Amino acid sequence: MKNLLFLFFLLCTMVACEEGNQTPVNDMSYPGIEVSYPETATGDVTDDYFGHEVADPYRWLEDDNADDTKDWVKVQNETTNGYLDKIPFRNAVRERYEELFNYPKFSAPFKVGEYYFFNKNDGLQNQSVIYRQKGLEGEPVVFIDPNKISAEGTTAISIAGLSKDNKYMVVSQSDAGSDWQKFYVYDVESMQKTEDVIEWVKFGGASFWKDGFFYSRYPEPKDGEELKGNNLMHSVYYHKLGDPQSADKLIYEDKENPTYYHFGYVTEDENYHVLFQQPGTDGFKTLYKDLGSDAGYVTLFDGYSNKSSVVHNIGSKFLVLTDIDAPNYRLVEVDLDNPAQDNWKNIIPESENLLQGCNTGGGKLFANYLKKATDRIYEMDYDGSNQKEIKLPGVGSANTPGGRESTKILFYAYTSFLYPPTIFKYNVETGESSLFQQTPLKYNPEEYVEKQVTYKSKDGTPVTMFLVHKKGLEQDGNNPCLLYAYGGFNISLSPSFSTSRILLLENGGVFALPNLRGGGEYGEDWHQGGMLMKKQNVFDDYIAAAEYLIAEGYTKKEKLAIQGGSNGGLLVGAVMAQRPDLYAVAFPAVGVMDMLRYHKFTVGKGWIPEYGSSEQSEEMFDYLHGYSPVHNLKPGVEYPATMVTTGDHDDRVVPAHSFKFAAILQQAHEGKNPVLIRIETDAGHGAGKPTSKIIDEQADIYSFLFYNTDTPVKYIKG
Repeated sequence: MKNLLFLFFLLCTMVACEEGNQTPVNDMSYPGIEVSYPETATGDVTDDYFGHEVADPYRWLEDDNADDTKDWVKVQNETTNGYLDKIPFRNAVRERYEELFNYPKFSAPFKVGEYYFFNKNDGLQNQSVIYRQKGLEGEPVVFIDPNKISAEGTTAISIAGLSKDNKYMVVSQSDAGSDWQKFYVYDVESMQKTEDVIEWVKFGGASFWKDGFFYSRYPEPKDGEELKGNNLMHSVYYHKLGDPQSADKLIYEDKENPTYYHFGYVTEDENYHVLFQQPGTDGFKTLYKDLGSDAGYVTLFDGYSNKSSVVHNIGSKFLVLTDIDAPNYRLVEVDLDNPAQDNWKNIIPESENLLQGCNTGGGKLFANYLKKATDRIYEMDYDGSNQKEIKLPGVGSANTPGGRESTKILFYAYTSFLYPPTIFKYNVETGESSLFQQTPLKYNPEEYVEKQVTYKSKDGTPVTMFLVHKKGLEQDGNNPCLLYAYGGFNISLSPSFSTSRILLLENGGVFALPNLRGGGEYGEDWHQGGMLMKKQNVFDDYIAAAEYLIAEGYTKKEKLAIQGGSNGGLLVGAVMAQRPDLYAVAFPAVGVMDMLRYHKFTVGKGWIPEYGSSEQSEEMFDYLHGYSPVHNLKPGVEYPATMVTTGDHDDRVVPAHSFKFAAILQQAHEGKNPVLIRIETDAGHGAGKPTSKIIDEQADIYSFLFYNTDTPVKYIKG
């Protein structure tokens, strides 16, 4: 249910020797930087929604291939860079962040026959390198180095599948941040690439069976439509090793529902192919096929109102994680010979805490619970007996151990806001957990505190929020504060480590992360409390968090910055429109800003179960139109100092959302606050972004934050 992406470790450097040369840049208000915004042409475009005419004057910005759009991007970036260049400490902030970021980063190893594979970044490499070593004590050798594929570092790779006999590995490659992937097949022993190439893959991995693998793909898009076209007919294929892709066998498609997604995988015993059919990002249908017979797929869980995923099977008995009659989830055993719900056997009953994930490895079952948005992990037998907790170093986040039944040494990573991701080795046979990989820190975590508070939203609902700041912080309202949130798609935000946040913390700032409704922290009821026509609850929760921080003296309006990406970018755009008086700075990143047209691009229609669609009913149109960021910015309003961020290769939330929002904001805004857009080239929604671009972007964000909250910046060499 949750894939935790860990940032890894920090390498120790001495900063005390520089402290004598550190000088605050300014103890007074910074001078204003004048901005002259480029003119953005408007067009006479309107749409009719149930008799309501809605203007869309910047529709032309949706065409990312048009010369006019490319020219607009160029002049907007010139304007933004012209402003950022005038921030006196911009380069110094970048230097400090690069120093913080420059430490070795490792992934947890996983076993492939007699080898272990892992990812490592030496510190400032644009992309992590995949290594292979023989046993846990062997000498690591480079398996694939993506930095040699692209000189600019814009090619990202990951392992997408592994054959049961450990002979072959599928590696996915994406370029310039796009969601499109190519699959390549490697021989594990020789480390050589085979002739097999699979194109037009988006979402999903490769699951081996016999002499090939199952995968999901879209048809090849038309020229010019690769990054914005509406992706339809996501279907399952089988590729036989050595064959050209044109010979691949179509396994499953649904012509009656061309917008649906289809994902599948083969069970560990290779007896079944499990298939999930999803209209979008919420509920899904679960099917399976007996690979030992010619029979087709059998529906195990029908409909799209629930989420039931197969964790493991013991013969014809499936262990299924489900929210059916269990909004906090439970694990049940379903016998394929008697699959009716009356015959289900509870393995892990529902509890007051969210059962956010289950995994298997070494012949054991592992359960991951979320308690007040922090992780707890338990090991048990397949029948749920002999349960014991795996003690974590503290209250934070951890991924669930997992591997094949024959693998007795497993790995997991743990992190918190102050505890860099650290890898632990778990011995299934002894039940012992030990430190495996740790890197010393570049800062002293003992100077800071992480805690959790509870506040009440507009309707009285209690909402939890994490706070991180220096020990002994004076709650006098004079601290810069960054309020980050997401609030959607059943995604849980739990403690995680970030080197960029150190820039904020060491300059006296407060980092705040509330667990808004719409997320998954407190189960499916919490999720549903912030979706569809309850989306306003998410915005209310966020606004209430800002009011709490101000009321408790952690910050004040003039020092408060808000930030969110994707659905979180929508969140920032919406609350900017609803309460522009409450914040000093806003960072909407890769946001879904046009709620009337989002479903018309790439994979946007998959979000209809979460948001609803402007075309499904007048009531839904009214609701979406009521909070859609591009439709609710008002002329003559002083909005917060804003830096919109997006990527020109974002084919998940197409950059047109951010383009239109920025154009309208620049036209509507009145006041001295800068309202800018920073458009990264050869970058997408965020995944696979090279280190150099990450450092540049984060340095610009924090420079903009400090400058527009009048924060005296430390760690500037005098």
